[in-house]
Amino acid sequence: MNGYTIQLLVPFASFLSFMMVFLSIPTILRVAHSKNLFDEPNKRSVHRMRIPTLGGLAIFIGFLFTYSLFVDWFKFIEIPFLIPALLIIFGIGIKDDILVTAPMVKLGGQLIAVIIVVGLGGLQITDFHGFFGLQPDLFWGTILTIVGMVFIINGFNLIDGIDGLAAITGIISMLSFSVWYFINEDYHIPTLAAALVGGLLAFAYYNIFSKRQKIFMGDTGSLVLGFLVAVVAVEFSEFNRPDEQYKLIHTMNSAPAVAMAILIVPIIDTLRVFMLRVSQGNSPFMADKNHIHHRMLALGFSHLQISLIIGAINIAFVILGFSLRNWGMLRLSILILSLGFAVAYIPSIALYYKRRHFIRRLRNMKKKK
Repeated sequence: MNGYTIQLLVPFASFLSFMMVFLSIPTILRVAHSKNLFDEPNKRSVHRMRIPTLGGLAIFIGFLFTYSLFVDWFKFIEIPFLIPALLIIFGIGIKDDILVTAPMVKLGGQLIAVIIVVGLGGLQITDFHGFFGLQPDLFWGTILTIVGMVFIINGFNLIDGIDGLAAITGIISMLSFSVWYFINEDYHIPTLAAALVGGLLAFAYYNIFSKRQKIFMGDTGSLVLGFLVAVVAVEFSEFNRPDEQYKLIHTMNSAPAVAMAILIVPIIDTLRVFMLRVSQGNSPFMADKNHIHHRMLALGFSHLQISLIIGAINIAFVILGFSLRNWGMLRLSILILSLGFAVAYIPSIALYYKRRHFIRRLRNMKKKK
């Protein structure tokens, strides 16, 4: 089968996944309603209605069927042990959505899944792309990969706090990675991404726009999404290793920094809330309402507006990363992180001045009385 035929069938993989998720969610909703499987509103929730949380089940089924079918069909080189590790991620996610799982149990499951693809599957960072002239040995490369992947998984789990944000961020991330593989005529990752993006688009319809059939992706969806994005991010870094660039049509010198630009939303939001919690003497894993999307909600933006604004900023960082892909690993990393934190604190600054303005008006009203 020639390359042109495979190129045409990549969007077909996305369509197949889309249809599977789109058609399965109404059935999942009926089961959720009959078994009373809802996300109950609480003091940390941004919604006021009981909403089913099993959207991740549909995303998982759509991805697993489509990806497995196309990997076998087109003889792609499958990422070793991806499916067994993904099943573990799915298991801890679905248990948390139905019965609630202790945070440390969830973390333990994530570590087991990541260790499977890293330790058994050989998926790990082997090159720092010129960062301070350092090169990781087998031990530190393995540790760095495990920590980085777990960080990304939890980053997506944490940004899944409003309608559409995790799905839109996941779509942008996977499409951004895929474009680079596609123009280098490597179609495995674009096919994997298509199988996920199609399902996310179908889910987004119910999550964002549907009133009667609204559903959340839950931990199942956010953990599966974060895991797959983390896998692709590591693959992306290794795909662009300096000693492998002679095989590529298009090259870059700062692949990990470009990956950082693509994943800027979960990276910056997670770092920001962790640092804020620790500075306040709290556990970095303690849930709160200090995320960027919470700040924007307090400013009066709707869920869709926030997701679209953050998505647009994400795209801007992607363009910046690819435009400066040969700028140097250290310089580009510093630029991406500095700009990321600067943008992330804009809602907090705006909220501070909004509250100060409100207090000033309140004082003036009291003086008039």
